[in-house]
Amino acid sequence: MMDMEDKVLLLGIYKKEEEESLKDVLLMLENSNLFSLKEGKKRLKALKSSGMIKDGALTLIGIEKAKEVEQEFKL
Repeated sequence: MMDMEDKVLLLGIYKKEEEESLKDVLLMLENSNLFSLKEGKKRLKALKSSGMIKDGALTLIGIEKAKEVEQEFKL
């Protein structure tokens, strides 16, 4: 089960511009006071170890989960 911060991070990665890096997403979310950069890096590492991110991009599993989160936020 993902908590709200993980969902927002996943959605941020899904919606990022092509030229933006994962670190750019972390910094943006840190600036919005969602979490600290250190906490964001831990969350990013957890998403990588769960198979949702590989080589700096979302995997198919990550994309599907991000789409689910997007629908959840639209409700």
